[in-house]
This record gives sequence, C-alpha cells and structure tokens, in this order.
Amino acid sequence: MKKVILSLAVIATIGLLSYKKTVKNETATVSNEMQMMTLSFGVRGNCGMCKNTIEKTANKVEGDANATWDVDQKKVDVSFDAAKTNEMEIHNAIAASGYDTDKVASDLNAYGNLPMCCQYDHEMELNNSDEILEEDPSNHNH
Repeated sequence: MKKVILSLAVIATIGLLSYKKTVKNETATVSNEMQMMTLSFGVRGNCGMCKNTIEKTANKVEGDANATWDVDQKKVDVSFDAAKTNEMEIHNAIAASGYDTDKVASDLNAYGNLPMCCQYDHEMELNNSDEILEEDPSNHNH
C-alpha cells in the first residue's frame, strides 16, 4: 500500500511540475508579443550619405523594425517595437550619429566628423509632424 501511495505522490509531483512549466512558457509567450508603433519626425540632413547613416543608426536601436528618411521632406518614418524601445531612444541615437532631430540636437563632435556634403545647416527647416502614423490596437490591453 505504501508503494501505491508513494507512486501516486511521485506522479502528482511530476504532473504539477509539468503544468507549472507549461504555464510559465505560455506567460513568456504573451509578454514577448510585439507592440509595433510607427511614427514620423524631422531629421536634418542633405544627401544620400545622410540617408544611409540616419536609417542605419535608427535601425540599430533595439526594437526598431524599419526606418526610412526622406531627403526632400527632412523626416524619418520609423516602425518600432514599443515594448523594447521608445521614440526618445531613436531620437538620441540619430543625434549621437551627428544629425539634429526635431527633439534632440546633434552631438557636435559627431557632426564635425560627418563628410562635408553631410554637414547641413542647423537652421534648416524640418518636418515637425511628430505624428503617430499607426499604432497596434492590441497595445491598449490595460
């Protein structure tokens, strides 16, 4: 009889541990869902080399999915995972690479190291739309 009770206790313990592991994995899956957000803001620059640097810099920010800078409109459209980064981290990264955004002035040392064709006028007009282009409606699960 003791063997039967001991066997049932072992089976119950294994079942409970298995259940906890399943619940833990399901929780991790839910918390790792992406919260994609797309917005647009102004960035100063002049040419195709600026475009390349601005886009590469923004795309290196953790959680950034895609950035496209428009040389004529002086604005960048950025899609990013709001669970991993935020708008100001992207502004700060671009400014650290030498480019003014509509919220953060460029790092002057980085600006001075830009190629001559990329050294823009700091008074240049920006697209200051700072608009949210789209937000995933699943972000509002509060």
